[in-house]
Amino acid sequence: MFLDQAKIYVKSGNGGNGCVSFRREKFVPKGGPNGGDGGKGGDIIFKASSQLSTLIDFRYKSHYRAGRGAHGEGGLKTGKNGSNETILVPCGSIIKDFDSGKIIAELLINNDAKVILKGGRGGKGNTHFKSPTNRTPRMAQPGEEGKEKTLLIELKLIADAGLVGFPNSGKSTLISKLSDAKPKIADYPFTTLKPNLGIVRYKEYDSFVIADIPGIIEGASKGKGLGIRFLRHIERTRVLLFMIDSSEINDNDFHDEILEDYFVLLKELESYDPVLLNKPRILCFTKADIISDKLKKALQRVKINEEKILISSVTGENLKQLKELIWKKISEAKTQE
Repeated sequence: MFLDQAKIYVKSGNGGNGCVSFRREKFVPKGGPNGGDGGKGGDIIFKASSQLSTLIDFRYKSHYRAGRGAHGEGGLKTGKNGSNETILVPCGSIIKDFDSGKIIAELLINNDAKVILKGGRGGKGNTHFKSPTNRTPRMAQPGEEGKEKTLLIELKLIADAGLVGFPNSGKSTLISKLSDAKPKIADYPFTTLKPNLGIVRYKEYDSFVIADIPGIIEGASKGKGLGIRFLRHIERTRVLLFMIDSSEINDNDFHDEILEDYFVLLKELESYDPVLLNKPRILCFTKADIISDKLKKALQRVKINEEKILISSVTGENLKQLKELIWKKISEAKTQE
């Protein structure tokens, strides 16, 4: 099951109390104070792991507490520090304060780590309170309370190219042909209910990651359909591949319809986040195997600034050229970065 958002409660460990103690040794009847300090409370740490791809674990555990610091002891013995609580999340996770919505950390690369809450400081033992006027202090400092917070974790997949299109436009079929990903494929809308990642091998040693998100419908940016929930997953992609179902274009009166779906998709992305329109784009007309030659020629003549290509994932028409085009766009984007 894919889960890309989770609410959890975390609390760092309390510091241990300082100790009130005095030396009690043979032939030293009035030994001075020797109370040790309390140990520090454990921290709450988040760490990115490439072994995880979803936040599903947080459905079964949503409360995390770090260990408490041990109290100080006599003989100037400092209490043991509390154990840290390290919480593993997938690469691409954003940690937010649930109440304010403020971003606390973004963990993008494997083994990225961030201390979210520090443990409470250990209290000082009575030896720290000795003075010329008070040689036998009978006081010690209590340990500092740990901090607590409710967090919202959001996952944004990290991919080189993201597939954008209406339901049933051929995104899942394409990713299954280009990569080893095995998404559910059927001839009805909203077959894809969760994002899918596929690794596409390019030539002998190179590869890139492609992301397929559930289909977007008009009004998705206002909450319609499934698309708005998953649009965050294309925010970190370098290239956007717009998938347009050419079989839905009227064969007899297609001149006004060819780019209609494309402009609707652009509008939805702009409503969600205008920054998405700054990404390199490829316009991909799908299902070339079931349209007329007349429409094929019209699609090839379309004048638009973006790179365009006509493909069929079923017959494999132009898939090699598409892979070359995606790699070219990704390489250009990396150079700019």
